[in-house]
Amino acid sequence: MATKKQFSSFEELLTSANVPVLVDFYATWCGPCQMMAPILEQVGTYLRNQIQIVKIDTDKYPAIASQYQIQALPTLVLFKNGQPVEKIEGVVQSGELIQHLQTLL
Repeated sequence: MATKKQFSSFEELLTSANVPVLVDFYATWCGPCQMMAPILEQVGTYLRNQIQIVKIDTDKYPAIASQYQIQALPTLVLFKNGQPVEKIEGVVQSGELIQHLQTLL
């Protein structure tokens, strides 16, 4: 489940996490991004203690999106130990996403 937290920097969020962080790069105007919200809820519930899900609005944080070369929305990036290890573009169904993430955790 995605939780709203405040951090002084994106790097602080990544380095302070004690589990891998799945970042959902999205925009409020993006239809496929809205389709990902319930899918990420399911993924977060299933992988509850194994992963942290964070949403980044690319319109509010364009520098972060640019830093990680986000070209399409939605894009999911899995970070382990503060480093990106996997990038997934587009809408992915929850079962497929859970299965894929489990191979990376």
